[in-house]
Amino acid sequence: MTSPVRRIIADVAMTDPTADRAFWTDLLGLDTPMDQGWVVNHSATGVAQIPQVQLLTHDTSAPVDPVLSVAVEPAEHEPLYRRMIDAGLEIVHPLTTEPWGVRRFFVRTPGGVVVNILEHHDA
Repeated sequence: MTSPVRRIIADVAMTDPTADRAFWTDLLGLDTPMDQGWVVNHSATGVAQIPQVQLLTHDTSAPVDPVLSVAVEPAEHEPLYRRMIDAGLEIVHPLTTEPWGVRRFFVRTPGGVVVNILEHHDA
C-alpha cells in the first residue's frame, strides 16, 4: 500500500519559538517560510524527503533523549559540530560513531531543545 502521507512536521512546544531562529537558519541553513510569532516554520528547500516518525523508549547510548533528529551530509557533519561548539551551544552527547551505522552528536538549542545531528555512514 502506498501511504497518503506527504510530509511530517514536528511541532516542538517552547515558550519563545523565535529564540532558536539563528540555530535553524544560520547554523543549519534552513529557510523560514512562515513566522506568525507563536509558530515559526523552518524548512530545507529542494530536498526530497521521506516522511518518518521515530518512536523510542529512551536512548541507550546518550545521557538524554533527543526531541528531534536531523540528518546532514557527511562532509558537513564535523564542520557543523565545530560550529556548534564555537557558537557556545551545549553539546549534551559528543560526536560518536554508533554501532548501528550512524555518527552523531546531541546539541541543546538556545531554546532548550535537544537535537540529534547525525550522518549515516558505513561501519
